[in-house]
Amino acid sequence: MKVGLLGAGKTGSKVLDLHHDVITFTEENPPGVTDFKQCDVIICFLPGNVFLEYIPSLIESAVPVVTGATGFEWPASIDAQLKEKKLKWVRSHNFSLGMNLVKAMIGVLGQASVLYDKFDYNIHDIHHIHKLDAPSGTALSWKDWLGHDAHITAERTGDVVGYHHLELDTPMEKIKIVHEAKDRAIFASGALWTAKKILDDKEIECGLIDFSNLVTRYLNI
Repeated sequence: MKVGLLGAGKTGSKVLDLHHDVITFTEENPPGVTDFKQCDVIICFLPGNVFLEYIPSLIESAVPVVTGATGFEWPASIDAQLKEKKLKWVRSHNFSLGMNLVKAMIGVLGQASVLYDKFDYNIHDIHHIHKLDAPSGTALSWKDWLGHDAHITAERTGDVVGYHHLELDTPMEKIKIVHEAKDRAIFASGALWTAKKILDDKEIECGLIDFSNLVTRYLNI
């Protein structure tokens, strides 16, 4: 599997540590359609505004894409464009495979209204000082998975890779779900796992695919 890497920063560089067959593209020497076509799949960890500029040439190249770009709005027509070109693109704010186990847990915690008359949900995320978006995309996803309103707070400090917790607070007890990323390789590993799946699994439908939906295909939960 020849991987084209867009964004070899703190997270993207971990792809180089885990996979031997990688072409690294840089902003100083920006790739074009012909460059992308040399690859079996593109993995992107660029900032969202930079990734947006590459979307037209990536589509034209007809190469599958796995992207962790955040902090931008996807073009409204992107899913239709990808389906028309029979392309598979996977997006995520967080390529941790374990995060999908957390999603299942959050689904259970979201049923608090069945048991309690009074309860509150609180979500907190902590990341390194260079992360621009706050709250994180993952924290917002947790709220969506919960299916309830939740108070979200964010903290940016040091070189924290990624910490999230969801707390169910009732008058007489608290329940907390915690996910902590220990190494940025967790995201590179998940992106590589995803790249292999979209290349090998012919039953995956074309279009813009959410990482969590892709992983759920392989979990009995």
